[in-house]
Amino acid sequence: MTARIGVVTFPGSLDDRDTQRAIRLAGAEPVALWHKDKDLKQVDAVVLCGGFSYGDYLRAGAIARFSPVMEPLIEQARAGLPVLGICNGFQILTEAHLLPGAMLGNDHLHFICRDQKLRVENAETAWTTDYSAGQEIDIPLKNMDGRYVADAYTLDKLEAEGRVAFRYVDFNPNGSLRDIAGISNEAGNVVGLMPHPEHAVEPLIGTGRTDGLPFFTSILKKLVNA
Repeated sequence: MTARIGVVTFPGSLDDRDTQRAIRLAGAEPVALWHKDKDLKQVDAVVLCGGFSYGDYLRAGAIARFSPVMEPLIEQARAGLPVLGICNGFQILTEAHLLPGAMLGNDHLHFICRDQKLRVENAETAWTTDYSAGQEIDIPLKNMDGRYVADAYTLDKLEAEGRVAFRYVDFNPNGSLRDIAGISNEAGNVVGLMPHPEHAVEPLIGTGRTDGLPFFTSILKKLVNA
């Protein structure tokens, strides 16, 4: 049976089609989910894609967090449903308290768009098993509110529990504390990161490399072997 991975579209989502394509290239079936629906259509995993949901009013992800689709998603994520939040999706996950901390405006106060080197810190989450710990990858980055912040206790806890999934290498593009680019929840089924792996799945687009594809092959193998 083919794994079915839902991709949620909010008003202002930009990368839902790119994410669906990445899922298809990995060998799974993408399932479009609409923000007003409370039905997750029995998908095996969910991706909250990048964009500017609701125009980033109030705070990035603050309104999307209360969309009808988030009610079953939060409940099922806490029960073990794999969820990946990319960029705006990461912001939504922090607003929904599925991941700790918060996302603030970039410290230089400018939108940034560049290819970004990351180091894989945790290769044991549901979305990272096709990487190796310490592996360096190049993933496109584009954000205005990408600065990850948390209190010292939370940061120390993330470090101690191995929940920093990705870290910026060579250059911190937004002022994120401790160069954090992505984190996971305690169970490892929920992961959020600011860079866009869906833009690095084919040689002819994005970075010209396929460093983002293992996100989607990782979850496929996790679901097949579950």
